[in-house]
Parts: sequence; C-alpha cells; structure tokens
Amino acid sequence: MGAKIAAVITAAGSSTRMGGRKKEYLPLPEGAGGAAASEAGDGRLTVLGAAALAFAGCARIGVIVITVPLDADTGEFAARDALPRSLLLRGSPEIFFVPGGSSRRISVHHALSTLAGSNPDYVLIHDGARPWVSAALIDRVIDAVMRYDAVLPVTPLSETPKEIDGMFVKRHLKRPAVVLAQTPQAFAFNALLAAHEKAAERELAEAVEYTDDAEVWGEFAGSVAVIDGDKSNRKITFPEDMPL
Repeated sequence: MGAKIAAVITAAGSSTRMGGRKKEYLPLPEGAGGAAASEAGDGRLTVLGAAALAFAGCARIGVIVITVPLDADTGEFAARDALPRSLLLRGSPEIFFVPGGSSRRISVHHALSTLAGSNPDYVLIHDGARPWVSAALIDRVIDAVMRYDAVLPVTPLSETPKEIDGMFVKRHLKRPAVVLAQTPQAFAFNALLAAHEKAAERELAEAVEYTDDAEVWGEFAGSVAVIDGDKSNRKITFPEDMPL
C-alpha cells in the first residue's frame, strides 16, 4: 500500500491586513481560479475554494483538514459556504473543519491533533490564502517529503536583502543564500506533531512565536530540505494582492 497522506489548509486568521475582510472567503474574479475552476466546472471560486480544490484533485491525499476561526460569523459554516458544492458532495477526500487558535502554530497544532486518529504518514500544510497552488507543485512536495521527511518550497529573491537594526543596516545578506518560503510545506506526521508539542511547551515558558512549520521542525526535529517553489503560488495578504 502507498503512504497515507493528509493535508491541512490554514484559514483561521483574522485577515487584519485585508482591512478585516476574511480573505480566504473572498470570491476570485471570473476565470481567476485557474485550473482548479476548470476542473470543478465552477467559473467563480473563493480563495479558499480554489486552494481546497487543488488538494482535493490530488488522488494521493486522503483527508483534508481546514482550520477556521472560532468566531461564529467566520467559522465552519462560513468556510463550508466558501467551498464549491461539488467538492463537498464528493465524499473523497474527506474534509474536516477544526477551530483554530490565537496563532497560526496553535491552529496547525489543533489540526494535527485531529489528524492523529487517522495516523497519516505525511502531512502537507498550506496557507488558505494561496489559491494558485498547482497540482505539479503538490506532487513535487509529496515526492520530496517521502525522501527527506521535511520539505519546503522556496523561490529566489529578485532584490538584495539587508538585515536592519532600527535605522541602520546590521548585515548585508547575500541574495543567493536567502529565499522566500512558500507552502505547501510537508513533513513526516508523527515527528511534526511531536515538534508542535515541544513548541507549545516552549511558548508557555517563553515569549516566542513560530511563523511556519518549517521553523518548528527545524528547532525540534531536524533539517528541512528545500525544493523549487512556483512564482505563481502567490499569497494574498493585502487588498492589492487580489486580482482585478
């Protein structure tokens, strides 16, 4: 039998930088859903709907967990409304909704704890605000995680980065050594869940915050391999990131 693979799509944030509009539930302009829209026969998708369709279209993924806000107006019912009806009626892969927490890491931890009963071998973690993830990237990430146990898609910088301290440059970083992280990031499931449990303990003891799962894995589990990401796999953060 093949490896059991699950996916977590994070959509529990408050979208503060979008002016309070829940970005994952916003509709994409007609035709902006790309291949996901064509496959589903839905000409108009939400941001979350496009991301979910991309993972549901991968036959290697058996279950999807979507993290949602605790707020009643933006929680599970709103998330369900943001998904194409055709996806919810499929029955495969299974789709679950899990209330998130006060940070991205806590939300992912909730999702991993929910998945523990399914005991997947590997899990992919994806930002619900990245609607243009391709089937090819998902497959590359799965192939890589089965080889390395932890994998991160990255893209190169086009401008020279600097590390600053207040008003002054602290370090002149070398552009080839600095990359931009994308999702889906993927990991061996049991080791990632154990790493999150250790991260939770540290958060209780110290004022620390983890910005992605690769950072959690790197601190508590080991090295993270990198593969080429995809420049079209953009993340929607600000209103201007939405296509016209």
